[in-house]
Amino acid sequence: EKLPGFDLGIDSIKTKTELEWIQYERKQKIKDVCADSSITFSGKNRNFEDIPNKDLDHLIVDDRHGIIYCYVPKVACTNWKRIMILLSGSLLKQGSPYHDPLEIPRDLVHNSTSHFTFSKFWKRYGKFSKHLMKIKLKKYTKFLFVRDPFVRLISAFRSKFGIKNEDFYSHFAIPMLQLYANYSDPPSSVNEAFSAGIKPTFVNFIQYLLDTQTENDRPFNEHWRQVYRLCHPCQINYDFIGKLESLDEDASYLLKLLNVEKFVQFPPSLRNRTVSSWEE
Repeated sequence: EKLPGFDLGIDSIKTKTELEWIQYERKQKIKDVCADSSITFSGKNRNFEDIPNKDLDHLIVDDRHGIIYCYVPKVACTNWKRIMILLSGSLLKQGSPYHDPLEIPRDLVHNSTSHFTFSKFWKRYGKFSKHLMKIKLKKYTKFLFVRDPFVRLISAFRSKFGIKNEDFYSHFAIPMLQLYANYSDPPSSVNEAFSAGIKPTFVNFIQYLLDTQTENDRPFNEHWRQVYRLCHPCQINYDFIGKLESLDEDASYLLKLLNVEKFVQFPPSLRNRTVSSWEE
């Protein structure tokens, strides 16, 4: 039975208590991993103060509503960024704020000037920036969304290498073809490559990710960079962990917890989030 006054507005069969328990389990899993000395990864044991400023560029701040969102590419971040723009009023349309998140053009959504992130604090606040970040982390509601990490890799591969993308072809596909696909002189442009049927395979992509030399040349692109490097869950105590696999339910619950459900609704999903939505 659903609790009075807590209608998610979607076809959820979970009660408020069940949703709270799901959040408790997700947050506890993060705490357990962070406390487990047998599990190691870079930066796990450092303090928040030691995180380089450039590694804080995925934490978007909405001071108007006291919200911090850490976006993870390939995990519905386009629409969550739209929600943050709408709530913060950081973009205007002909002098007026947006009211429908889907009206915000995709190129503006992913333009770094559209968002106030932690990485911009130094320029605005100087030596007080880390202190102000810690205050906001303590007072604001912090959330992120994750998905099956292997499915996220498939999504990244299909969207960046399965369709024509000159930037990703020149920076990533060409080295993959040279190193793992025996193409000593691959086509110089993505159009030539696609016309010749030359593309890196998913196996080539995985070889690239596992190659210890890869990050000596350049850091992982954000579309396949690990979540712990984007959002620092061992240093930041997130209040809400959403999953792409339960996006509609989690989004509706989160917006209600944030007390903004009367102002904005998350765009509904039309497809299964684990199996079909590789491109998002």
